[in-house]
Order: sequence, then C-alpha cells, then structure tokens
Amino acid sequence: MNKVICRRMLLALSTAKQMGLNVLNFLMVCKPGKLLCLIFLLGAILPTDVQGQNLNNPNPSTLDWIAERINNASDTTQVFKKLHESLHLFQEEKEEGKLAQTHKYLAIWHNLYGKMDSAVYYLQFTIPFYEDTQQKDTLAKTYLQLSGYYSSKAGYAEAMDAVFKALELYQEMENQRGIALCYTGLCDLLYSQYKFAEGNEYCDMAIAIQTQLNVPEDLAITYRRKSANLLFIDGERDNALRVINQAIDIYDEMGESGLLYMACINWRGNILKYLDRFDEALGDYHSNLRKSEEMGLTRYSLVSLANIGHVFTMQEQYEQAIPYTLRAIEIMEKTGNTKNLWENYMHLSNSYEKLGQFEEALKYNKLHAEEYADFLRSSTERLESELLVKYETEKKQETISRQEVQIAQQRIVQILYISIAGILILSLFGMLISRRSIRKKRKALQALNLQLDAKNRQNELLMKEIHHRVKNNLELVKSLIALQCAQMEDSASKDAMIESQNRVQSMGIIHQKLYRGENLGSIEMKDYFINLSEGILDAFDAEEKVKIECAMENLELDIDTAVPIGLIVNELLTNSLKYAFPERAQGRVQISLSQPDPGILTLTVSDNGVGKIKGQQPRGTGFGSQLVDLLTRQLNGEMTEITKAGTSTMFRFKISKAA
Repeated sequence: MNKVICRRMLLALSTAKQMGLNVLNFLMVCKPGKLLCLIFLLGAILPTDVQGQNLNNPNPSTLDWIAERINNASDTTQVFKKLHESLHLFQEEKEEGKLAQTHKYLAIWHNLYGKMDSAVYYLQFTIPFYEDTQQKDTLAKTYLQLSGYYSSKAGYAEAMDAVFKALELYQEMENQRGIALCYTGLCDLLYSQYKFAEGNEYCDMAIAIQTQLNVPEDLAITYRRKSANLLFIDGERDNALRVINQAIDIYDEMGESGLLYMACINWRGNILKYLDRFDEALGDYHSNLRKSEEMGLTRYSLVSLANIGHVFTMQEQYEQAIPYTLRAIEIMEKTGNTKNLWENYMHLSNSYEKLGQFEEALKYNKLHAEEYADFLRSSTERLESELLVKYETEKKQETISRQEVQIAQQRIVQILYISIAGILILSLFGMLISRRSIRKKRKALQALNLQLDAKNRQNELLMKEIHHRVKNNLELVKSLIALQCAQMEDSASKDAMIESQNRVQSMGIIHQKLYRGENLGSIEMKDYFINLSEGILDAFDAEEKVKIECAMENLELDIDTAVPIGLIVNELLTNSLKYAFPERAQGRVQISLSQPDPGILTLTVSDNGVGKIKGQQPRGTGFGSQLVDLLTRQLNGEMTEITKAGTSTMFRFKISKAA
C-alpha cells in the first residue's frame, strides 16, 4: 500500500508541476486527508501510458504496443528494450500467459532483426506453457513458426519434426485449414531438399483444401511455394510464372504490401532470372532491396543482394556480382540465416576464378566445401527423422489395429450369449470390416512403395550432385596446377606438374561418368579409357603422332576398383608418350581390360615404341612406378613387363567381388 501511495504522490506532483503550480505551496495548502484524496484522484485521471512512462515500467497495454510495432518498427532498439522490461516484470509477477507471449515476440524480433539461433531459443520457451494449458491450436501454430526458423538456419531435420508435430495436432482437432498449412510447410521443406515433384504434390493437396475453405491469404502462400517447386521441374517454368502471379494478384486485392508480398516479388524475380529475362528480374530484386532498407529489415535485404549477385554472375559480369554477393554473405554470417550460405560461397568462388583471382577463389571454395558438407549432414539427419516418424506412426497403427481386433472379438463373445442370429449378423459384419481393412492396407502398401521409389530417386539425385561437386572441385585443382605449371621454367618440374594434372583428370572423369550415367554404382571402363586417352594425348600434344586403341568389350566396374585401375593406366600411357616415341615418332598404344572369371581382372597396356634399352638407367623421378606398384598391391594384383618390340605391361588382379 505504501508503494502505491508513493507512486501516486509522484504522479500528482508531476501533474501539479505541468499545471504551473508551485509544488511546495501546493503541498502546504492541502490538508492531509484532502492531499491523500487528491493524490489518488490525480493518479486515477492520468493516462495509463503516462504512468508507465514516468515509472519506466511496462503496463498492461505494453504487449499491445509491442504487437503494433514489432513488424515495422522505426526504432527496433526501443521495441527490444520494452520486450525485456516485460520479460522481467512478468517473471516477477509469475504471469505465465503474458510471459509466453513475450517470449514469442522476442522470437519474432530476433527473426526480423537479430540472430536465428536466438529466435529458436525464445520460441521454444513457449511450447511447455501451451502444452500444459492444452492450447492445441496455438501450440500447432508455434510448431509451424519454429519449423520456419529452423529452415532458415538449414536445420531441416528439426524443421521437418516440427511440421509433423503440428500436423498431428491439427489432425486430432480435425482442423482442415491447419492441415493445409502443414502441407504448405512440407512443400517448402521438400523444395529446400531438391524434391521438387514431391513438394509440388503437397502444394496441390494444400490448394485443394484452401480453395474449398476460401482462404485467399493461405492460398497466396501456397501458390508461392508451388511456383518455387515448379521452377525446377522440367518444362514448368512458364507455369511457375503464372502461379506466382496468381499469388501477387491475391495480395493486390487484399492490399497487402509487406513481407509476404515482397517474398512473392522475390520469387517472380527468381523465375524471370531462369527464363533469361534478366532486366525484369533485376527490377524485382532492386524493388525489394529498396523496400527492405526503408523498413530497416536487414535480414530480408540479403535475399535481394544474393539474387542480384547471381544475375550478374549468370550474365558473366563478375566484377559487378562480387560486391552484392559479399554483402549477402556478410548478413548471412552475422544473422545466422545460413540456409543458402554454401551456394553463395560457390558463386563467389566462381566469380573470383573467372577474374583470375585464384587465391580468393580457393578461399571461398574451401568455405563452400565446409558449408556444403554441413548441408549434406543436415539432409541426412532430416531423412533419419522422417524414417523415425514413419516407424513410430506404423507402430501406432499396428496397436490401433490390434485393439480393434480385440474389441471386435469381445463383442462377438458377448453376442454369442444373446442369440445365434446375432452371431451370424456380427460374423457377416466382421467379414465386411476385414475386407475393407485389407483394401485399406493394400492401398497403404501401394502408397508406401511409391514413397520408397520417390526416396530412391531423390537419393540418386543427391549422389549425382555430390559426384558433380567432386568433379568440379577436381577441375578447380587441375586449373590451379595448370596455373602453377605455366609459371615454371624447369622442364622436369613442368613434366611433374603435367603428370599431376593427368592424375587429377583421371579421377575427375570417373566422377563425371557417375553423375552423368544411369548407374551410380559402376563405371563403363571402355568409354572411360577413351576419354582418359583423349585427355592425355591433348596434354602432351600428341594427337597426330600417337594413336591409342581400346581393344576390349564393354565392362563395368565399381568405383573402388575403377579409380586405381584408371590411375595405373594413366601412369602407363604417360610413360609411353614420354619415352616410347622419341623425336615425335609415329606410334600406337593399345589398352585391354577383361574379366575371365568373376573374381579376376586382367589389364594389358602395350606400345610399339623403342622399348627399354638394356643397362639404361630409369628415367624420371620414379614416382609413377612407385604409384603403379602401390595401386597393384592395393588391388591384390601381380604385374609382368615385356620389353620386346616395344613395351607391354600386364596385370592380373584378384578382386573380392564381381565387378
């Protein structure tokens, strides 16, 4: 009570001063009883905001004040300060509901202006309260919001888990609108994992529900997600542009011009970019960039910056691209919004490489490799999470099925004591239920088989992408070696560098064959040897004087066997071109690989050159011979060399499994 009196006294004095009264005289002329009443009266008539501001303490309307300003605050620091004042106040007063709302607003603030890790941290505080108070609808919305935050920081496993939790809650409540929003969330997550066709199917499921419910604001979001997936489905780019314009038309009718509208403009720019309509795409990106800067939304400016840099890269205007990409990377690293960080590292590395700045190119290529490895780990965790959810769902379905059977049996037993007629009726009813159950199980099995086929195709796509990246990285290493070689004057060193290039190229061709081929587990060796031979002849400028023949049938080997055999052939071809045909003499080299038995491989590389002169010292550094010997032992093989009428080297390998 004393605190209240003091507080109101301060307010009364402040008001008297504002009214132009001498405070001392004002207090002296008031009798104690009247003074107390006057203090209460002045305190009561003062606006709540004034009381709160004078005492520097959040009032009951503070959360409303925050809600009005958090999405478009002119002073984000002021909003942040109010949020923490509210947090401390509600913690002291143990206002659990207001405390949960404050945590949610803190999560939104960090999503807009701070760090994604902090956004996730604060939003997770709200979940126990909504669970304890059985606020299922709010809890489901919170899970969807949490999924979006996890997705922004490339935490796809956690994001998928959150969507499934929201979907389960909405299904329990039979909330069709919420179910559709979960489908839209899955559509977006599948896009982030390059599962465009599957993501498009979830969008169509959401659109069917939202059209029936007539919720245009939800439809606009789903159209945007659908257009993103259509963009990367063959032959659907014009359709993607049509769909994103549908979303923009909805927002125009609603008068929406904020972040949701800006997201649609950004995606229209993406589609225009891949349609090679670069000027129109840049127009959309620059429009969003200006608006983000005007609104003080640094996080949302990074999307426009990254896309502007990408457009300039696609147009081979690398000097213009680099500043935009660097600014985007800076914001991503600062805010923790690392969803597309690896991709921007890759664009930046490519730009520096094209400009001949190889040191910077190598720096960002390393960063790209590290970030892309994290992305792949996240993808693996997400797949494991999906499998776990499906496993638990199947266990629940099995339990429900067993309970249904038990209940049916109990009913039959009870009816047996009633009448024979009841038994017959229930038996017939049970047969109908069993038949329907079998049909449902067959449909469920068919759907599961389709899902497994889709997963296999997606895994193949991911493996091809990995081999593609490895091949690109090997090409970059080869380019760097070539650059170093060009600066050398010593012929022996140059030869060593050229041999290193050929070894890198030998491995690169294998990864190229893997991502271009239909079979990810094996390499067709005859075609591989032809490509390898062409590259080596080109490296030694010997296309006109030496012919390389592949006298063999088509034969496929797994990558663990193909790589060492490819390196062995590379070394032998290099030796033949360097030493077998002196003074640019004409010649022929023949390669033969066969598999007489499932566990045996025979390899022969021969030339019709000068052969080895008796007593002549070995030429070169000897590294190639050591490498061939090491690889031969690795494949549990034996090597035989014949130097009559040229040089012929034969190998016999004992492989552990059929090639």
